[in-house]
Amino acid sequence: MYFHSGCQIAVSPDTKHFAVDWLGVEVTKATLGIIGMGSIGYKVAQRARAFNMRILYHNRNRRRKEEEEAVGARYCEKMEDLLQQSDFVMLVVNLTPETHKLIGKKELGLMKPTATLINISRGAVIDQDALVEALQNKVIRAAALDVTYPEPLPRDHPLLKLNNVIITPHIGTATVQAIHMMAEEAIANMLAVLNGQPIPSEVFPK
Repeated sequence: MYFHSGCQIAVSPDTKHFAVDWLGVEVTKATLGIIGMGSIGYKVAQRARAFNMRILYHNRNRRRKEEEEAVGARYCEKMEDLLQQSDFVMLVVNLTPETHKLIGKKELGLMKPTATLINISRGAVIDQDALVEALQNKVIRAAALDVTYPEPLPRDHPLLKLNNVIITPHIGTATVQAIHMMAEEAIANMLAVLNGQPIPSEVFPK
Protein backbone atom coordinates (compact mmCIF):
# COMPACT_ATOMS: atom_id res chain seq x y z
CA MET A 1 0.00 0.00 0.00
CA TYR A 2 2.79 2.40 0.96
CA PHE A 3 4.70 1.64 -2.22
CA HIS A 4 1.69 2.41 -4.40
CA SER A 5 0.66 5.55 -2.53
CA GLY A 6 4.27 6.65 -2.17
CA CYS A 7 4.75 6.48 -5.92
CA GLN A 8 1.70 8.70 -6.41
CA ILE A 9 3.03 11.23 -3.88
CA ALA A 10 6.50 11.20 -5.47
CA VAL A 11 5.18 12.05 -8.96
CA SER A 12 2.25 14.29 -8.00
CA PRO A 13 2.52 17.91 -9.24
CA ASP A 14 1.06 18.98 -5.86
CA THR A 15 3.88 17.48 -3.77
CA LYS A 16 5.94 20.07 -1.91
CA HIS A 17 7.62 17.81 0.67
CA PHE A 18 7.69 14.21 1.93
CA ALA A 19 6.21 13.41 5.34
CA VAL A 20 8.71 12.01 7.85
CA ASP A 21 6.08 10.16 9.88
CA TRP A 22 4.69 8.12 6.99
CA LEU A 23 5.62 4.64 8.16
CA GLY A 24 5.15 1.13 6.82
CA VAL A 25 5.38 -2.32 8.41
CA GLU A 26 8.53 -4.42 8.77
CA VAL A 27 8.68 -7.75 6.96
CA THR A 28 11.83 -8.85 8.77
CA LYS A 29 10.98 -11.04 11.78
CA ALA A 30 7.24 -10.76 11.05
CA THR A 31 5.12 -13.91 10.93
CA LEU A 32 4.16 -15.17 7.48
CA GLY A 33 1.33 -17.68 7.22
CA ILE A 34 1.33 -19.66 3.98
CA ILE A 35 -1.91 -21.43 3.11
CA GLY A 36 -1.01 -24.05 0.51
CA MET A 37 2.54 -25.37 0.80
CA GLY A 38 2.94 -26.96 -2.62
CA SER A 39 5.89 -26.21 -4.87
CA ILE A 40 5.06 -22.50 -5.15
CA GLY A 41 4.25 -22.10 -1.47
CA TYR A 42 7.54 -23.75 -0.59
CA LYS A 43 9.46 -21.37 -2.85
CA VAL A 44 7.74 -18.47 -1.07
CA ALA A 45 8.95 -19.94 2.24
CA GLN A 46 12.51 -20.16 0.92
CA ARG A 47 12.44 -16.47 0.06
CA ALA A 48 10.78 -15.49 3.33
CA ARG A 49 13.55 -17.30 5.21
CA ALA A 50 15.99 -14.74 3.82
CA PHE A 51 14.03 -12.01 5.66
CA ASN A 52 14.21 -13.91 8.96
CA MET A 53 10.46 -14.31 8.93
CA ARG A 54 8.69 -16.70 11.25
CA ILE A 55 6.97 -19.08 8.85
CA LEU A 56 3.75 -20.95 9.54
CA TYR A 57 1.96 -23.07 6.99
CA HIS A 58 -1.29 -24.94 6.54
CA ASN A 59 -1.61 -27.65 3.91
CA ARG A 60 -3.66 -30.76 3.23
CA ASN A 61 -0.52 -32.81 3.76
CA ARG A 62 2.33 -31.97 6.10
CA ARG A 63 5.75 -31.56 4.45
CA ARG A 64 8.62 -33.82 5.46
CA LYS A 65 10.47 -32.80 8.62
CA GLU A 66 13.66 -32.03 6.69
CA GLU A 67 11.73 -29.77 4.30
CA GLU A 68 10.21 -27.87 7.22
CA GLU A 69 13.60 -27.48 8.89
CA ALA A 70 15.22 -26.27 5.67
CA VAL A 71 13.03 -23.15 5.66
CA GLY A 72 12.21 -22.99 9.37
CA ALA A 73 8.50 -23.56 8.77
CA ARG A 74 6.04 -24.74 11.42
CA TYR A 75 2.95 -26.73 10.46
CA CYS A 76 -0.50 -25.56 11.59
CA GLU A 77 -2.97 -28.42 11.36
CA LYS A 78 -5.81 -25.91 11.86
CA MET A 79 -5.95 -22.96 9.48
CA GLU A 80 -7.51 -20.92 12.29
CA ASP A 81 -4.28 -21.09 14.29
CA LEU A 82 -2.31 -19.72 11.33
CA LEU A 83 -4.79 -16.89 10.75
CA GLN A 84 -4.69 -15.77 14.38
CA GLN A 85 -0.89 -15.61 14.54
CA SER A 86 0.17 -14.26 11.14
CA ASP A 87 1.15 -10.71 10.24
CA PHE A 88 0.95 -11.64 6.55
CA VAL A 89 -1.32 -14.39 5.23
CA MET A 90 -0.53 -15.63 1.72
CA LEU A 91 -2.91 -17.81 -0.28
CA VAL A 92 -1.15 -20.27 -2.59
CA VAL A 93 -3.81 -22.92 -3.16
CA ASN A 94 -5.45 -24.40 -6.23
CA LEU A 95 -9.07 -23.40 -6.82
CA THR A 96 -11.23 -26.42 -6.06
CA PRO A 97 -14.72 -26.87 -4.59
CA GLU A 98 -12.98 -27.17 -1.19
CA THR A 99 -11.02 -23.91 -1.54
CA HIS A 100 -13.80 -21.84 -3.15
CA LYS A 101 -14.33 -18.88 -0.76
CA LEU A 102 -11.88 -20.48 1.65
CA ILE A 103 -11.37 -17.05 3.20
CA GLY A 104 -14.65 -15.46 4.23
CA LYS A 105 -16.03 -13.25 6.99
CA LYS A 106 -15.21 -15.74 9.76
CA GLU A 107 -11.62 -16.26 8.61
CA LEU A 108 -11.00 -12.53 8.12
CA GLY A 109 -12.33 -11.94 11.62
CA LEU A 110 -9.75 -14.34 13.04
CA MET A 111 -6.87 -12.37 11.52
CA LYS A 112 -4.99 -9.65 13.36
CA PRO A 113 -6.29 -6.10 12.73
CA THR A 114 -2.69 -5.30 11.70
CA ALA A 115 -2.48 -8.20 9.22
CA THR A 116 -2.22 -8.13 5.43
CA LEU A 117 -3.92 -10.72 3.21
CA ILE A 118 -2.03 -11.65 0.02
CA ASN A 119 -3.62 -13.69 -2.76
CA ILE A 120 -1.50 -15.12 -5.58
CA SER A 121 -3.71 -18.15 -6.26
CA ARG A 122 -7.19 -17.55 -7.71
CA GLY A 123 -9.66 -14.79 -7.00
CA ALA A 124 -12.53 -17.06 -5.98
CA VAL A 125 -10.50 -18.43 -3.06
CA ILE A 126 -11.62 -15.25 -1.23
CA ASP A 127 -15.18 -14.12 -0.61
CA GLN A 128 -14.68 -10.67 -2.15
CA ASP A 129 -17.78 -9.15 -0.55
CA ALA A 130 -16.48 -10.19 2.86
CA LEU A 131 -13.04 -8.81 1.98
CA VAL A 132 -14.49 -5.43 0.99
CA GLU A 133 -16.34 -5.27 4.30
CA ALA A 134 -13.24 -6.28 6.27
CA LEU A 135 -11.08 -3.65 4.57
CA GLN A 136 -13.69 -0.91 4.95
CA ASN A 137 -14.13 -1.67 8.65
CA LYS A 138 -10.39 -2.15 9.32
CA VAL A 139 -10.93 -5.76 10.39
CA ILE A 140 -7.56 -6.32 8.69
CA ARG A 141 -5.00 -3.69 7.77
CA ALA A 142 -4.68 -4.33 4.05
CA ALA A 143 -4.82 -6.73 1.12
CA ALA A 144 -2.58 -7.33 -1.88
CA LEU A 145 -4.25 -9.20 -4.74
CA ASP A 146 -2.71 -10.45 -7.95
CA VAL A 147 -5.99 -12.23 -8.71
CA THR A 148 -9.68 -11.31 -8.48
CA TYR A 149 -12.99 -12.57 -9.82
CA PRO A 150 -13.79 -11.65 -12.43
CA GLU A 151 -10.60 -10.42 -14.07
CA PRO A 152 -10.61 -7.53 -14.57
CA LEU A 153 -13.05 -6.34 -11.95
CA PRO A 154 -15.97 -4.16 -13.08
CA ARG A 155 -14.79 -0.54 -13.03
CA ASP A 156 -17.31 0.34 -10.32
CA HIS A 157 -16.29 -2.51 -7.99
CA PRO A 158 -15.82 -1.30 -4.37
CA LEU A 159 -12.39 -2.97 -4.12
CA LEU A 160 -11.09 -0.45 -6.66
CA LYS A 161 -12.11 2.45 -4.43
CA LEU A 162 -10.27 1.39 -1.27
CA ASN A 163 -6.90 2.85 -0.30
CA ASN A 164 -5.79 -0.18 1.73
CA VAL A 165 -5.73 -2.65 -1.14
CA ILE A 166 -3.34 -3.02 -4.05
CA ILE A 167 -4.42 -5.02 -7.11
CA THR A 168 -2.20 -6.21 -9.94
CA PRO A 169 -3.49 -7.78 -13.20
CA HIS A 170 -2.55 -11.45 -12.59
CA ILE A 171 1.10 -10.86 -13.44
CA GLY A 172 2.77 -13.20 -10.95
CA THR A 173 4.36 -15.20 -13.79
CA ALA A 174 4.61 -12.35 -16.28
CA THR A 175 8.32 -12.35 -17.01
CA VAL A 176 10.03 -13.29 -20.25
CA GLN A 177 11.94 -16.07 -18.49
CA ALA A 178 8.87 -17.54 -16.77
CA ILE A 179 6.83 -17.61 -19.97
CA HIS A 180 9.69 -19.36 -21.78
CA MET A 181 9.92 -21.96 -19.00
CA MET A 182 6.17 -22.55 -19.13
CA ALA A 183 6.27 -23.00 -22.91
CA GLU A 184 9.17 -25.43 -22.64
CA GLU A 185 7.33 -27.41 -19.96
CA ALA A 186 4.20 -27.59 -22.13
CA ILE A 187 6.24 -28.81 -25.11
CA ALA A 188 7.98 -31.45 -22.97
CA ASN A 189 4.59 -32.74 -21.82
CA MET A 190 3.24 -32.91 -25.40
CA LEU A 191 6.31 -34.77 -26.64
CA ALA A 192 6.02 -37.23 -23.76
CA VAL A 193 2.40 -37.99 -24.70
CA LEU A 194 3.25 -38.43 -28.38
CA ASN A 195 6.12 -40.78 -27.52
CA GLY A 196 4.12 -42.83 -25.00
CA GLN A 197 6.35 -41.73 -22.12
CA PRO A 198 5.42 -40.66 -18.57
CA ILE A 199 4.06 -37.09 -18.52
CA PRO A 200 6.41 -34.83 -16.51
CA SER A 201 3.70 -32.45 -15.27
CA GLU A 202 0.64 -34.67 -15.38
CA VAL A 203 -2.48 -33.32 -13.70
CA PHE A 204 -4.41 -36.18 -12.20
CA PRO A 205 -8.22 -35.91 -12.41
CA LYS A 206 -9.94 -35.66 -9.04
